[in-house]
Amino acid sequence: MPNIKSAIKRVKTSEARNAQNTTVKSAMRTAVKKTEAAIALNDTTAANESFVEAASKLDKAAAKGLIHKNAAARKKSRLAKRKNALNA
Repeated sequence: MPNIKSAIKRVKTSEARNAQNTTVKSAMRTAVKKTEAAIALNDTTAANESFVEAASKLDKAAAKGLIHKNAAARKKSRLAKRKNALNA
């Protein structure tokens, strides 16, 4: 455990940030899995609704720097491709 006041603060803030980042990343993964599950069940309405949520969560994670913006774009593109194939 650090003795210097600024180092103590850094530990506290990094733990708080880590907790927040973990929450956002977990919510993103859950939204993507929910969309994939709806696509697997051929449920078009659920897939469309959950895709909007998943895309939003991916964008927010990319904006916060949790995942790269190109990775978010790639995941959204692949989900959209599968969703659109289901609708066709």
